[in-house]
Amino acid sequence: MQEHLPCSPPPPVSTRPAALWMLLAVFLFALMDGGMKWLAADYPPLQIAALRGASALPLVFVWIVVGGRGRSLLRVHWRLHLVRGALGIGMMCGFVYGLARMPMSTAYAIAFVAPLMVTALAVPLLGERVGPRRWTAIALGLAGVLVVLRPTGEGVATLAGLALVGAALCYALAAITVRVLAQRDSTEALVFWFLVLLTLGAGLLALPGWRPLQAGDLVALVVIGIAGAGGQVALTHAFRLGEASQIAPLEYSGLVWVVLLDLSVWQVLPDAMTWLGAAIIVASGLYLLRRERAVSAATPAAEAAGDRTS
Repeated sequence: MQEHLPCSPPPPVSTRPAALWMLLAVFLFALMDGGMKWLAADYPPLQIAALRGASALPLVFVWIVVGGRGRSLLRVHWRLHLVRGALGIGMMCGFVYGLARMPMSTAYAIAFVAPLMVTALAVPLLGERVGPRRWTAIALGLAGVLVVLRPTGEGVATLAGLALVGAALCYALAAITVRVLAQRDSTEALVFWFLVLLTLGAGLLALPGWRPLQAGDLVALVVIGIAGAGGQVALTHAFRLGEASQIAPLEYSGLVWVVLLDLSVWQVLPDAMTWLGAAIIVASGLYLLRRERAVSAATPAAEAAGDRTS
């Protein structure tokens, strides 16, 4: 589970490079999540969150220094970074807790509701306008989550399922802070300080229950570090080269990778109701992205009128 970081690139000339970078980022993040699920069987969520940050931090730091952007790390707005760090810890803990107790594909299906939450929360927190069609898409996406959870006793409406919903909410709130921070701080600062705060905050909270790492788990930790750092770099390139409305839908390709991981590593697959709920959530998300793209391309006059048809 990762956050999109807005960039301010020159106008893109081709969507293909951006799409390839985005597909690579999604694959690497799925691989990272697979490593976290592997560790989640033996380590508490807070410890895994700290290890996720610590394993990627050195590689991200090297990427920033090589790119000559080290000075941008000091010009930041600390209060919002601290808020985002706290939300990131909550997001990672809820996500890891859910990953440990259900198939990755089911966890992803629930987590995919996060972009819908971002749009809904942008109304009260950022003053953005959302029309009836987009509210309908958000409502359908939330209905899809209920289909996956099935809170009748037959589904996964357990603490794990609710933890994933909480993780999605933390993700959405953190994404709102990113929208504000991206207007002030560099992309490199957003990536670096998120990992620092995640490592320190989750690490301190995990100390009372910290478990020594086993030698057999070091491979998974290396995978998490390399895939997490590589995924962040690929994601940054994707948003630098392409428009968010064009490449963001590719995030749903992650469902393919986690299904393959579930099948090859854990020999599990989601049931029919989970597939149905995932389809509703993904369809709602794709429609919402399409509407937001249409709204962004609207004329100034239509935007001034409030875009009441959106």
